[in-house]
Amino acid sequence: MPLRIATWNVNSLKARLEKLEGWLAYAQPDVVCLQETKMADAAFPAMAFTALGYEAAHHGNGRWNGVAILSRVGLDDVVAGFSHAEEDPEVESRLLSATCGGVRVSSVYVPNGRQVGTEHFEAKLRWLDDLRRHLADTCDPEGKVVVCGDFNVAPDDRDVWDPRKANGGTHVTVEERAALAALEAWGLQDAFRLHHQGDRLFSWWDYRAGDFHKHKGMRIDLVLASRPLAEVCTFALIDRQARKGKSPSDHAPLVVDFAIEPEPS
Repeated sequence: MPLRIATWNVNSLKARLEKLEGWLAYAQPDVVCLQETKMADAAFPAMAFTALGYEAAHHGNGRWNGVAILSRVGLDDVVAGFSHAEEDPEVESRLLSATCGGVRVSSVYVPNGRQVGTEHFEAKLRWLDDLRRHLADTCDPEGKVVVCGDFNVAPDDRDVWDPRKANGGTHVTVEERAALAALEAWGLQDAFRLHHQGDRLFSWWDYRAGDFHKHKGMRIDLVLASRPLAEVCTFALIDRQARKGKSPSDHAPLVVDFAIEPEPS
């Protein structure tokens, strides 16, 4: 069986727990990276995931943001935040890393940036550079590494419903895409694009104005894999079904399979 790794910005774990539990039952991922849990560590429902066969780690302050990793193939060497710097209090609780079945997994929730030219946008670029430095300090690009999450960057114009209308806003600027490209240059590949080259394949749709049904979205949720994993990546899917139904997240989960046997923890 392949190792299945998924990422999902759930936009409030409290509001989405039942939906997540149902999705885990049918999607059967081995490792799940969650973003925007909006929970404090003390409130994280670890026992609910234990009942489903997952160990869990969480990094959250109870206000916004919040990231987690669920694993049924081991969960070792858990580290919250960057290796080289304290998290900026304005953008904290956005990075969690652990070793799962021999793979170094990071769950990331990149800052939104709000508006181009503001201090929030500059903080987003700094955060992405800190992520690159963190990977360079702690990981080997020739090892088994995946960085999963909501990057709040559409890698290219294929990943935006209308590049002309999105032009000038966050998520699509030259600076953001260059920061994402720097991560890939370190030694990561966009796993979804190994299997799908088409445009208008989105993972996020604004709640407003029926954008999901109008197919007006962006692909901003990514699994970036190191070369040894990219070479054995056999499947990738954005699960649009999970964006449907009652009270969905504004993101859909991304599922990626790798033809490797998990290493014992």
